[in-house]
Formats: sequence, C-alpha cells, structure tokens
Amino acid sequence: MSEITPGSDLREVADQVSVQARTFLSTVTQVASGGMPGAELSLLVLATSDLLAAGARLAAIVDVVPKERYEPDAGPDTDLDPLREALSKMFDGFDDYTEVVDPVLGEDVGAASLSGDLACVAEALAKGLQHFDGGHELEALWWWQFSYFSLWGERAASALRVLQVLLAHLRLDVEDDVAAEAEYDALHS
Repeated sequence: MSEITPGSDLREVADQVSVQARTFLSTVTQVASGGMPGAELSLLVLATSDLLAAGARLAAIVDVVPKERYEPDAGPDTDLDPLREALSKMFDGFDDYTEVVDPVLGEDVGAASLSGDLACVAEALAKGLQHFDGGHELEALWWWQFSYFSLWGERAASALRVLQVLLAHLRLDVEDDVAAEAEYDALHS
C-alpha cells in the first residue's frame, strides 16, 4: 500500500527524485564501466547537475517526516566498493582534490576524492531507492531529503565543481594555435 497519496505534491517529488536517482546511478555505472569513452566528464557533469536540481527541490519542500519514527529495513546495503574502485582507476592522477571543509564555519581544508564523492552519492540514492521500490515512498523521500542535507548534496556539489574544472582544463588548456584553429573552424562551419 502506498504511503503517499497519488497525485499529491509529495508523490510528484518522490517520483521525480526516484527517476533522477536511477538516471544518476545508471550514468555513473556506465561511465565507471568504461562504456562512454571520451564523454565521461561531460556525462557526469550532466548527471550530477540534474541530480542537484532534484536535491534543490527536496530542499524547497517542508521537512518530510514519516509516520513511523523508525526506519524500516530496506534490505542489505548496496555494495558500491566496485563502483568506487572503477571510478578511482578511471580518475587516476586527478581523483584526489582539496576542498574547504565548511566554508561557513571556517577556512579549514581537507582531502576529498571524486570517486569517493560519486560513490557516496550513489550509496545514499540507492538506499532511498530501496525504500521507494519496497513501497515506502514517504520513507524514501525522508531519506533522500535528510541525506541531501547531511551528505549527498554537499558531496555532489563538490564533485560537480571538480568535474566542471577538469572539463574546463581539458577544453581551455590547449596551445594557442590549436585554440585559434578550433575557433576558426567553429565560426566558419
């Protein structure tokens, strides 16, 4: 039996987040498997941006509170170590980065990794999908909202920034003659 009334605003949000979560998981899995050669960074920028838009929607709604004050067992956690390891191999040489831990509370910096960030986001989304697919839509929505604020929103935002910077370096850090030729070709095609 559904916990959220069909046609309600919460049902719409839950359905949209479940679609975005599945799309993100599918894209990250395909990229990690090597199935998207040459398009990895661009696809991850798109998937992460779209997911953060879904997260913004979660932030904009009132706090979701399930009727039961305990989390039903959604089953075993998804093992995302293989995904993390595959991403780490793919990002070899530029996986690790430095970030400001909490830009509001101070200037402390810490170490992070792109593979760790993406796997962390995937793990939180997968747990929400377990609840959603088990018929506990309200619990899934609560989990996605809670973990957006406490975990995956920040990790996805950090990953997006690193992905965008990497993509910018690949596109902009070229020899002047190569850039001029590409600009000429773009303007005259």
